[in-house]
Amino acid sequence: MTFEEFESEAHRLFATIPPEFRGGVETVRVSGRTVLHPELPDVYTMGECATGELDYEDGVPEPTRSEVRLFYGSFRALAEQDEDFDWQGELWETLTHEIRHHRESAAGEDALEDYDDASDENFKRRDGLSFDPFFYRGGEPAGEGVWEVDDDVFVEMIVDERRVSPEQDIEVIIDGERIGVPVPDDLGDVCFLYLEGFGETPGDVTVVLVRRIGFWEQLRTLFRREEPIVAEWTLAEGDWVRRGPAGDRPD
Repeated sequence: MTFEEFESEAHRLFATIPPEFRGGVETVRVSGRTVLHPELPDVYTMGECATGELDYEDGVPEPTRSEVRLFYGSFRALAEQDEDFDWQGELWETLTHEIRHHRESAAGEDALEDYDDASDENFKRRDGLSFDPFFYRGGEPAGEGVWEVDDDVFVEMIVDERRVSPEQDIEVIIDGERIGVPVPDDLGDVCFLYLEGFGETPGDVTVVLVRRIGFWEQLRTLFRREEPIVAEWTLAEGDWVRRGPAGDRPD
């Protein structure tokens, strides 16, 4: 898609959004820039929402409250890496993402900002970098103790290491199924169990075991400013077991 085609499509899509849903975003502007993420390698910033009095280069006579800025160069860079890149789909997703960001910011809500932070930390996890072990809690809630981040599913369970051992397993509910997972030899403070072959899901399915800590240990951790110990294990199909529907428990 050329710059001119991209710009035309951006304005066309923006015009399809009713003004009452734009939350004060009054226009969209396209830049040819390629913008890399400030911290994460190989991650591009696709757009941003600028708020306040805007300094237009194209001579718009009156300032607007806010605008969405789209970076054509970032889209093109991703398209060069993926021959199946969906220009229109990515454009629409970026446009609506930034408008939602603006609406939540104006309302004093942080849900989307939390999600963006979770997405960044999830990228670090996938890339083998150090990450915040509780990042997934900023994702999209998908049930009690379940969150989704960039198509990855995280199921959290608090465990008391005094009551579990490597000789037994733990049962969790995932997508309405009872799933048995083994207890690793090394739980750490937060243990990520990646379930291979769980189903036809686009991302990872992960059970996160969070070690329960007592009051005095919480105080020691607080004063020493200790970072949680993170463990990661990959469970092949067969290491974890399906036990039937969540409501179907043996007597």
